[in-house]
Amino acid sequence: MSDTKERIREFLSQHIRDNGYRDDDDLFAKGYVNSLFAMELVLFVEKEFALTVENADLDPDNFRSVDAIAGLIGRKTTPETVE
Repeated sequence: MSDTKERIREFLSQHIRDNGYRDDDDLFAKGYVNSLFAMELVLFVEKEFALTVENADLDPDNFRSVDAIAGLIGRKTTPETVE
């Protein structure tokens, strides 16, 4: 997951001047992400990690922090186990 977080941080550093945020900081509350940039973030996740962000995944909580984005990617890329 650290590689995933590093790739997310690299993308964010291209768009956010202040890199003083932590992985669990709320990027929306800190003013780093607005609705337009949130869509860029969704497109980045889809392209960079070769997955589809479904409508149900568009909950702002999934994109609120580096940790949340990495969690979404982990859930989308980990095969579900059948019991």
